Amino acid sequence: MEQNDEKWMKEKRRKGGERRRPGGGRPPFVERRKGERRKNSSAMVPKEKKNLWKEKRVVFIGCGNMGSALISGILESGLISKDKVLVTDIRPKRLEYIREKEGVSTTEDNREAVEKSNVIVLAVKPQVIGRVLSEIKDVVTGDKVIISIAAGITTGFIEKALGKEVSVVRVMPNTPALVKTGASGLSPGKYAGEQEEAIAEQMMRRVGIVVKVPEEMLDAVTALSGSGPAYIFYIIESLIEAGMEMRLSEDDVRKLVGQTVLGAVRMVMDTGESPQVLRARVTSPGGTTEAALKYLEKKGFQKILITAVKEAAIRSKELSTG
Repeated sequence: MEQNDEKWMKEKRRKGGERRRPGGGRPPFVERRKGERRKNSSAMVPKEKKNLWKEKRVVFIGCGNMGSALISGILESGLISKDKVLVTDIRPKRLEYIREKEGVSTTEDNREAVEKSNVIVLAVKPQVIGRVLSEIKDVVTGDKVIISIAAGITTGFIEKALGKEVSVVRVMPNTPALVKTGASGLSPGKYAGEQEEAIAEQMMRRVGIVVKVPEEMLDAVTALSGSGPAYIFYIIESLIEAGMEMRLSEDDVRKLVGQTVLGAVRMVMDTGESPQVLRARVTSPGGTTEAALKYLEKKGFQKILITAVKEAAIRSKELSTG
């Protein structure tokens, strides 16, 4: 093989610098490398996860803002076809809206919808989930998957209410899912396996990112990303107010603040640099940024924000334990 390679390297170059073997074909070392690449191709190219929704039928019990966002996400991405999606709600006008917008089937009968479905998405308010579970418990069988986005409702509560061994996956999404930039925490229940987790994960990835955490950590996820958008909106609100107090027009202020926040977030997400490093690069000694940051530090801004997030986690735990 080495002699063949050496012989090839000594052969004349054709016009334009391209080398040809007598009789055509590729040189032996090229063929050998090509074979090696072919042999190792499965290791180099990760396999795409199988679409676990392809043969499923899903019912969304509740189609408020978050439920509607999920329906839109799975349909737009092609995860599932509209003829396999069924939606229930107690509000006829809401059902009419989602039916016209997405072209899916709707009903006010939860039991009938559950009987026809493999995946059940509980997208109702926490205060009514007990009634919904009581209504559907007789038609929930062990081969169905339940995905709950009801805040503060544990997988144990759902399993106990249904009175049987059923796969439950709890998800804590956030409102940016409405614009396909959500952040969700996901936790499996006692009887949910890897496939049931993957089914829930595939749905949530259509509206943003997903992190898997033990269920006891979902209170922290709720406080951080679940409530997090409100903290950012509060900061944006304050920056807009500051700009208007300095006589900038509301329209200009909203544009400047919105793009500034978007740009800062993109730098954190895209550069891989820590917020501390990025902040230091903006902060010139004796400059305007340093003056503002010193005032925030003096007032304990960072400590206040950290304490506020922890308070949210405490409240989430109180809600989930009744």
